[in-house]
Amino acid sequence: MIAPARVAAYEILTAVSKGRDLPAAIASARRGLRDDRDRALAAEIATGVQRWRSALDHAIAACADRPIDRLDPQIREILRLSAYQLLHLTRVPASAVVDDAVNLARRAGKRSAAGFVNAVLRKLSRRRSALPLPPRPADPTDRDAVLAYFSIALSHPRWLAARWYERLGFDAAETWLRFNNQPAPITLRANRIRTTPEALADRLASTGIRVRRGEFAPDALVVEEGNPLRLAAGGRGGGSDDGAFVVQDEASQLVALLASPRPGMRLLDACAAPGGKTSAMAAAMDRQGMLVACDVRRRRIELLRKTTVSTGADNVRIVQADLSRPPPFLTPFDTVVVDAPCSGLGTLRRDPDIRWRRQESDLTAFAAAELIMLQRAADAVAPGGRLVYATCSSEPEENEGVVAAFLASTPGFTGLHARAAAPQLPEAVIDERGHLRTEPHTHGLEAFFGAVFERILGP
Repeated sequence: MIAPARVAAYEILTAVSKGRDLPAAIASARRGLRDDRDRALAAEIATGVQRWRSALDHAIAACADRPIDRLDPQIREILRLSAYQLLHLTRVPASAVVDDAVNLARRAGKRSAAGFVNAVLRKLSRRRSALPLPPRPADPTDRDAVLAYFSIALSHPRWLAARWYERLGFDAAETWLRFNNQPAPITLRANRIRTTPEALADRLASTGIRVRRGEFAPDALVVEEGNPLRLAAGGRGGGSDDGAFVVQDEASQLVALLASPRPGMRLLDACAAPGGKTSAMAAAMDRQGMLVACDVRRRRIELLRKTTVSTGADNVRIVQADLSRPPPFLTPFDTVVVDAPCSGLGTLRRDPDIRWRRQESDLTAFAAAELIMLQRAADAVAPGGRLVYATCSSEPEENEGVVAAFLASTPGFTGLHARAAAPQLPEAVIDERGHLRTEPHTHGLEAFFGAVFERILGP
């Protein structure tokens, strides 16, 4: 019998290869597994394959004596998940991994490939202490050697590795790539509508869950031991059952700080789902004033609604709206926040499949769409009000490029330094241009960006 976790991992990887995003594929496969250990292992294998896919493919091709793209797609995924187990999960006996891979090939209707799978994996197992991967270059100015090491051994698309190398230099780029290949910790935001970070930390400690305070966001708690999600709807939710916390990356929490919400204001969160940022701003407003939260898809609206209800953010009004069109509001807002859908290239640690789904040519299209959303949102800003733009992208086209294009194309707005916009924001996450910026090699956080504009008062 094939281990259920390996079957599930194969199903996840097959779904991802057909265009489904990794979190959705994992969530779908988890529903068919009864044991929490199987759920965790399936997710670990599938996520690990996406992190290390280039290195795995290189090793598989060397043992198969043929390019990876010449392999049958189903056999390729079976070899990838098995290679990941052989190379990264050494507590699993190699014989069990190989046997399950052979049986998976047969189960997939590829009986003729069973012998090939067996031979490749046994060869890989024998060579796993001396894999044929490009070494760390002795000369960090040797571009070809550096990019071979970055793109294969550290498993990132060559085009992206080249960008970071040329923009940041060898050491910072290498740190960033290694950061992306490490499992991300669970990070919580204490919901101040319900509790305080100190009280939440004490409560979690009483159940055996150890946390530490975040370095930059005041409500962030980073889990060091235990799993608080087991206390929340059997591990299936994005927060605690009583709304005491929300799972939210620390860099993302800083976007809500940049908006500087305050009691009594009118605030529009234009791209709000899943609602972590919305509920953080509702808490900062002490649930006083009007906070309108928008998203375009019905499924995301429902997710947003669940978050606001569970966190007690009862000053939030939810509206389904498409920001590629003029906003449907008659009364303007004091602050409008556009946390724009973007390439996601700043979140490769948490979403490793994104690195393989993006192309360099995508950046122009993302930037164009983001600029349109920002221009539309500007129509909803009151005179003297503020417009906050944020992304989880690492790339200048989507960040500084959109900022410059917006200021050049939208009369009546001026840039505002992040320190002036949000005095509570730590200096360490404000760059020399006055933008919010977090980066792995500098802050140990995912790469997020934020800029603030102010609408000039009338003549």
